[in-house]
Amino acid sequence: MLGYFGEDIKAVIGLMDRSLELYAGQADLAIEHFQTSLRLSPRDRTAGRLTGIGIAYFFGRRFDDAAATLLTSLEELPAHATPYRFLASCYAHMGRLDEAREIVRRLRVVTPVVVPSATPYRNAEQRELFLSGLRLAAGDAT
Repeated sequence: MLGYFGEDIKAVIGLMDRSLELYAGQADLAIEHFQTSLRLSPRDRTAGRLTGIGIAYFFGRRFDDAAATLLTSLEELPAHATPYRFLASCYAHMGRLDEAREIVRRLRVVTPVVVPSATPYRNAEQRELFLSGLRLAAGDAT
């Protein structure tokens, strides 16, 4: 709603990221809630909620669903770094390194920071899943 009424979209994205933090480790519940939100407000911007669903699919290791959802999110909000990062990580985990590297190239147009120094994901296993794929996509062997 905030994004719809002209509020700072970065604040809305921050709220979305915070909601993901609350759902840490509960990917299916997060997907269910984001989908409910989409049904209740189908005319609002969907990119943030689609990004949330894509991230939840990713953490649930449903990489095909994550990739498709994140790509749809990027169509609506191509200047948001988070879906690029998760999509690159997703492709890397799927073994699609050429596509992962292309997404990293597109991410670098948005921001020079490919691998963030901090993430809001409290679950260590999920955080490492995200970061390891992102490092692989960026060509970082560490």
